[in-house]
Parts: sequence; structure tokens; C-alpha cells
Amino acid sequence: MLSPAEAEKIILGAIAPFPREDCPVAAAPGRVLRAEIRADRDLPPFDRVTMDGYALRAAELAAGTRTFRVEAVQAAGMRAFKLGAGPEACIEIMTGAVVPEGADSIVPYEETQRDGATVTITGRPDSLGRGHAIHARGSDHRAGEVIVRPGVRLSGREIAVAAACGCATLAVSSAPKIAVISTGDELVEVDAVVAPHQIRRSNDLAIRATLAAAGYPGAERFHLRDVRHEIEHRLWHILAEFDVVIITGGVSKGKFDHLPAELDRLGVKRLLQGVAQRPGKPLWFGVSARRTPVFALPGNPVSAFTCLHRYVLPALAHASGLAPEPVPRVALAQSVTFKPPLAYLLPVKLSRGPRAEVLATPDPSNTSGDFAGLMGSDGFVELPAETTEFPAGTLAPFFPWR
Repeated sequence: MLSPAEAEKIILGAIAPFPREDCPVAAAPGRVLRAEIRADRDLPPFDRVTMDGYALRAAELAAGTRTFRVEAVQAAGMRAFKLGAGPEACIEIMTGAVVPEGADSIVPYEETQRDGATVTITGRPDSLGRGHAIHARGSDHRAGEVIVRPGVRLSGREIAVAAACGCATLAVSSAPKIAVISTGDELVEVDAVVAPHQIRRSNDLAIRATLAAAGYPGAERFHLRDVRHEIEHRLWHILAEFDVVIITGGVSKGKFDHLPAELDRLGVKRLLQGVAQRPGKPLWFGVSARRTPVFALPGNPVSAFTCLHRYVLPALAHASGLAPEPVPRVALAQSVTFKPPLAYLLPVKLSRGPRAEVLATPDPSNTSGDFAGLMGSDGFVELPAETTEFPAGTLAPFFPWR
């Protein structure tokens, strides 16, 4: 049976990149950038004033001049004035304005006294030298410099850069249409009357919410009963319409677990079935004839939620073109024993140790059906199958819940 690393390699090798498309910058937050953003001009594009005050020549201040004559007032957005030739010339200036031609220092209001058209400098000259309160042209970035590289999910920071660089549209990954399917005759909608032998649907809602938190909103929910012809008919339409299909339940070896056989009949090529791990051992993955990835997760809530984070979210990130990030490693806060020859995906709660190291305290749920048991945990660590004893301090890869 495959290890988690082997299963992940198969999935990432089979899932195709999502198409690239152009998106208006105002609609781009949350999308994955596919082309670099370059500065279209120097940033800042001019010598920029950073404090309200008076623009003057630093050399005149250093030479002993203390009283200056205000020649004009220049606000942000105005064309730059030219400082007069006299040694006492200055221009009242506002934050964000272009430094007037001939000026090279800004004295803030707080270090002056104004009397009509004259202003006296009260601050120390040695602290108001050339370049004071001036954001020099090109000191942030030069024209043509790459500021944002592809592979990031666009936040307000990147959108601000794009707007400042004149990028009205951005090349991004298309947003995939994702279908989330729950299976089983025992399931009813959350607002329906529930009989003693039934349970409310939660897996599909949890998966949909997690996908939205990870940057994939709007997944559509479906429910399939354990009826072979219904599964075949509805799956055919879903596979034809959606870019990614995520199924929960119906993939084990039970008499009514029809999904693997029906997926095969519909031309979905099975690439893996079963991973040597707990929870989530029955995981199934395949690709349809039109290269639609199909993830069939176990029906137990904890198993489904764990497999979603361990395999589905990384696969979507890969297909979206997100730059890969190293999986963080945390230290076990206490020893763990796990004897089955399986990888152990163990829920943990994080805390800080005495040396500010990140510690992971085991916080397992009662069973793989105990979704509420995950409420106190922050994610899970992956402990390898080759070992049964994991002493405190053991470093393990950590996968946070979304």
C-alpha cells in the first residue's frame, strides 16, 4: 500500500494546471498570479515629500540662515514649483507633493515658527540636512524591476502594487468549478427532520467551507444515494461539467460502496486506492477522460477532513500555480506510541515552548467519526509508518486546519 508521500506524488503528477486568464485588477483578490508584476516607472516616481512643512536648501540652513521667506504653497498633485534664487527662499509644502526644483530638505511644521510670510527654523540644523523628509525617486524600485513574482495568492498588498504599476488586468489562474458530493442513504439535509437511523450531512458543508477558506469559493454540493444507476447517471453529468470532483463516502469495501466500480465504468482512470495511513486509509484518486481529477474521500468525517487537507488542498494549490512552500515541522510535546504499520495523522494543539519553539500536544478525536473532537486541535502531524515509538521532541511535518 502507498505511503502518504507516494500518494501525494501520484496526485500532483496527474493533476493538470488550471488555465490562465486575464482578470480585472478589482476582481483579482484571492486569485493566483500567473505573470510577474513589474514597475512601469521608478517608485516613487519623483522625489516625494513625507512631512508637511517647508522646502528649502539645506546648505542655506547649514550656513546659518534661520529666517526664510515663504514664496508659495504647494500641495500634493500640483506640478512642482521652482525655488527662488535668494538664500531665504522656501516653499510651504504638503505631504505627498513633489519636492520643488532647487530644494533638497523639508523642515516640518513642528520645528518652525510662522509670522506672516516669514518662517523661523527652531530645529537643530544638523538634524535637517539634505534629503530630510524626502522619499527619493526610485529608492523603492526602479522602472522594469520585478516586484511581485508569479505563484502568490493576491492580497491587498499585491493589488496595491499592481494598481501603482498601472496593471489594469492581471494574468491569473482560472477559478476551478468544484463539485462536492456526499453519498449514503443515511444522510439528510441539515434542516430536514432526522430519523433515529439517519445522520445530518456535514462532510460536504465542511469541505465547501474549507475550500472557500483556502481560496476556492463557490463549490457546489450534491448528494448521491447508494443506488447504482443514480450514481452512474448523475456522476456522468457532474464529470462533464466540473473541473474538480470531491466525493465523500462509498469508497470502502462495503456491499453498497458502488463508487469505485461506477467511476471505472464512466472512464475515470484509477491511479490509487488505499493509503497506508490512519485515518483516511480508503482514499481513492483518479482522472477522467477529460483530465478531471476525482478525489473520493472516506465517509468518516475526521478521515475526510484529514484527507482534504493532506491531499486535496495541496493538489489544488499545485494546479493553481501557487509557489510551493515547505511544510513546517513541529516538536512533539510528549511521547506518542502508535503500533499499526501505518502513517499516523495525529491531531495536535500548538503552543510555545520555553525557548519559543513550537510544540505539538496530541489531541486525537475519539473516533474517525468524532468531528467535534477536532475542535481543540490546530491541525495534524504526520508520523511515519516505519516507527512505533515517538519520544517527546520528535520533529514532524505539520498540516494546519483551514
